[in-house]
Amino acid sequence: MIGSLRGRLASKTPPQLTVDVGGIGYELEAPLSTFFRLPAVGEEVRLLTHLVVREDAHVLYAFASEDERRLFRSLIKVSGVGPKIALALLSGITVTAFAECVQREDIGALTRVPGVGRKTAERLIVEMRDRLTPATATTGADGGSAAVAPAVSAESEAYDALVALGYRPAEATRLLKAVGPGTHSTEELIRRALQGAARE
Repeated sequence: MIGSLRGRLASKTPPQLTVDVGGIGYELEAPLSTFFRLPAVGEEVRLLTHLVVREDAHVLYAFASEDERRLFRSLIKVSGVGPKIALALLSGITVTAFAECVQREDIGALTRVPGVGRKTAERLIVEMRDRLTPATATTGADGGSAAVAPAVSAESEAYDALVALGYRPAEATRLLKAVGPGTHSTEELIRRALQGAARE
C-alpha cells in the first residue's frame, strides 16, 4: 500500500494531479479541499494517499490532511458510496461540516452534493454516525499548508472543477455567473458557487 508521496508537483487539473517522484510520475485524484492547498506547479509537495484497486484500474487518491483521508476511507465503506461520491462530498463540504450534518441528521445538506440522493444521504447518516470519531467531529480540513498559486483563468479552473464534481456544464456556468463581478481566486469562486447551490 502506498501511504504517502513526496515529490515535485508536475501538473494539476481538478480532480487530477501528477506528482513526479524520482522521475516517476504518479497520477492521482484529489478532492477540491486538497487542491486549494497545493503549491504551484514545479514545487515540492507531500500528500497522503489511498490506493483503490479495481478490476480495470489501480487508482491513487491524494489528501492534504489525515482527517480527509480518514473520512474518505470511512465513506467508501458505506453501501452505495464509491470513491467518486466520496471525493464529491469532500470537495463540497468540510470534514467538520460533514460530521455536523450527520449529527444533526441533515439530509438536505448532503443531497445538495452531486451524486448524493436521499437514500444515499440516509445511509450516510445511519452508517457514519458511529464511525465519526470525536477528532473528526471537531477537527476540520481547513488548516493548511502552502497557498494555491493564482490561476491563469480562475473562472475556467472553477468551471472545470464544478463539472468534475458532477454539476452539468450549464449549471456550473449559471452558478459561477451568480457569484457576480469581481476579482476572485479559483478557490473563492468555487466556494461562492457551492454556497449558492446550497441556498437553492
